[in-house]
Amino acid sequence: MQKPAATLHASPRAIFDEHESAVRTYCRKFPAVFSRALGHRLWDEEGREYTDFLSGAGALNYGHNHPVIKRQVIEYLEQDGITHSMDLHTQAKRDFMQALVDVILKPRELDYRIQFTGPTGSNAVEGALKIVRKATGRASVIAFTNGFHGMSLGALAATGTAMKRAGAGLPLAHVTRMPFDGYFGEGRDTLEYVEALLEDPGSGVELPAAFILETVQGEGGVIAASRGWLQRLQALARRKGILLIVDDIQAGCGRTGTFFSFEDAGLVPDVVTLSKSIGGLGLPMALVLVKPELDVQQPGEHSGTFRGNNLAFVAARAALSFWADPLFEKELQVRCALVDERLRGIARQEGARGCTPRGRGLLRGLTWADPGVAGRVSQAAFQRGLIAETSGAHGHVLKVMPPLTIDIEALQKGLDLLADAIQAAHATA
Repeated sequence: MQKPAATLHASPRAIFDEHESAVRTYCRKFPAVFSRALGHRLWDEEGREYTDFLSGAGALNYGHNHPVIKRQVIEYLEQDGITHSMDLHTQAKRDFMQALVDVILKPRELDYRIQFTGPTGSNAVEGALKIVRKATGRASVIAFTNGFHGMSLGALAATGTAMKRAGAGLPLAHVTRMPFDGYFGEGRDTLEYVEALLEDPGSGVELPAAFILETVQGEGGVIAASRGWLQRLQALARRKGILLIVDDIQAGCGRTGTFFSFEDAGLVPDVVTLSKSIGGLGLPMALVLVKPELDVQQPGEHSGTFRGNNLAFVAARAALSFWADPLFEKELQVRCALVDERLRGIARQEGARGCTPRGRGLLRGLTWADPGVAGRVSQAAFQRGLIAETSGAHGHVLKVMPPLTIDIEALQKGLDLLADAIQAAHATA
């Protein structure tokens, strides 16, 4: 006999609690049932409004349902445009590729082939690892402490976090771990350590196919490598014949203030992985940028049924149109400067608690001497209508990731909510 409707819907979250896998995470931190979203705002089904400083973990750099992007996707669907094409040629893919070349690559004097992979960041990383191993004939890669590169086995092997690695259920091989910039604390040069091991035939460290890194480690704790460290790493790679992979899946597409996170350091990586906000509207999409001489894979050697998400191509092309206007990046820099100023001010006020700001651009974080503060602040923020997650191996960093397109007034409001949440978290500790 069917249960009465009132019983079926006794709790707004009953269906999730009873039938969704225990592996879910974000909904545990932010227990609401969301029903609508626009720009920097989310609404739950009770009508409560939230300011979103999570931004889809970097998949919503342009906010929710940006009207310019949404309109082009709707019009494409209304014209019966192709939605799924694997790697067949389509107008939507051609238009996106042309925009990527004309708006992003050529102005930066970057020459890359574009490889479309399955639509996740992990799949792009898997593709990149295959490329560098085939191009060099070497199996090992060097990844860095606290790095995060994905959850499939190859990408997970390059990931540092013990909890995530444990989920593999088997040994993760062919990756050598090296210390990221600042890992040993101020005044300790980690690259001297890396170089010494690579130079010493007695170190037991094999010459790797590549270095793989994020210039700003998002999930690993919002740790930004310095400009000088990145430049010296590239120089070391060139000198030793090691390829350089920059994983720009979270830090790219404008998140650090420039389209690529490595622009400020003047890097020219051999391989770049992009996903998340390259899809424009949060639509799944990922790709690998590879120097032409390294485009060595045979047809079908890395593949994926959903590498032809044409709705994502349409949305991504619309998003790239923003970057064609120099004013967009200038306005982005204003937002970056505002967040930097406010977070530094909060850190000064919180100095007695060992609070320090981290990150670059709009990929920022705050950490305290007490590692439990970040989680308490995140909970207090949610109670006040602000969604801000934590990151780092111990969940000890409060992550601040507003949309790139958020208006200044809303950004100020969100930062005010954050400041209030910090004080509330201390009051209830």
